[in-house]
Parts: sequence; C-alpha cells; structure tokens
Amino acid sequence: MPMKGSGSSEYREIDRWDDGVGWIAYPEEDMQRASHAVVGDDGGVWVFDPVDAPELDDLLAEFGDVAGVVVGLDRHKRDAAEIATRHGVSVYVPDWMAGVVEEIAAPVERFGRRLGDSGFESFVVRDASIPPWQEAGFVRRSDGTMVVPESVGTASFFRAPGETVGVHPMRRPFPPRKNLSGYDPERLLVGHGEGVLAGAARALEQALDDARRNMPGAYGRAVREMVS
Repeated sequence: MPMKGSGSSEYREIDRWDDGVGWIAYPEEDMQRASHAVVGDDGGVWVFDPVDAPELDDLLAEFGDVAGVVVGLDRHKRDAAEIATRHGVSVYVPDWMAGVVEEIAAPVERFGRRLGDSGFESFVVRDASIPPWQEAGFVRRSDGTMVVPESVGTASFFRAPGETVGVHPMRRPFPPRKNLSGYDPERLLVGHGEGVLAGAARALEQALDDARRNMPGAYGRAVREMVS
C-alpha cells in the first residue's frame, strides 16, 4: 500500500458522535491521514487538518455550515485552502506558527489561545526548529474533546504491538508528557488513524508512559511494514 494516496477515492468515515465526525480520504494508504469536523460553540463547523474527498461537502453539511478550516501542524496544510475557498471561510493558523501562511492560497486568520468561537482552547504541543516541527493541540473542556495532529496517533506505524495509542516514532525517545498531560479527554482525535471515543484519557496516559519502554516493538513493527 502507498504511504499517501492520491487522485480520487471514496473516503471512509471514522469517529462519529453527536457533534462531530472524522474521515480518512484514502483508506488504503499507510499514513492513514485523518481529518475531522466538529460543531463549535458558535454552531458552525470547524474542520481540522482536512484531506479533501469526493462528496465531502455532503458529510460536512450534516453538521451545519463550515465556520473555519484549521491547520494544527506546519506540515498539515493538506487541502485546507481548497476546502476553505469552497466554503467561503478562512484558514485558521496559530499566531506563533511560522512558514505556513505563505503556502496557503486562501484568506488566513491568526489565532492565539482561543480558536474563534469554537469553544476550543489551543496549546503548544511542540515548537522546535531541529527537526522542524510546529504543532498545536486543541481541547474543549465542556465536552472533553481533544485534537492532537501528530505527536500521538493510532495508525499502525505509531503503535507498538498492544498499544491503543502510540507516540510518533520521532518523539518516542522524549515523549511530550508535559505538553499533553492534565487534560483528561473523553475523546481523542488524531491526525493519523481513528480516534479514541472511550477511555481516551487512560489511552493517552498509557501511550506517554510506555513510549520509551515500547520503542523496540514500535520500531520493529515500522521496519517490518516498510519492507513488506
């Protein structure tokens, strides 16, 4: 299977609950790039790190009008501009994130601690130049929804055998405990793979606690998948 899909594909729906839904635009790709749409406190739909797909607008319309499209990782520009332009809204980029706005062919809104009127608080997951990695997380305490674009995931290349959630292979030696601890999420949405809609707080805590201990299993699985 390819790392990333391309062309036209029928998306696979994931992570549905009353106020949101996720999808994987290319279900057969190894990276399992996941995107999410969540109804905000303002009633509009906030779309996180989206990969476009045929008939996606029909899925979004089930939840309301799109209020904004969010880029949570400097490498996750994905199809944000195309979807924002189609819906006549802006792409939202954290005000501390550099080198992203110039590559987005759509109106951009900068935001700080709060993501518009969505009810989500934004926080820094990682802001580093070596290796380049700028990542924002999002949490809405009113319903326990947490979005982490890259540092943790559920796609197979993130996880050691037996793990529900895994820390990104590059972050396992120094897992982001300080940045991701203390939020106690009820649901965890990630940028690669299906989210965790039950037991999310425990799954996240375990992923951070076991990141180093499970490095041999995680890296072994990654190598096997690369050569298979």
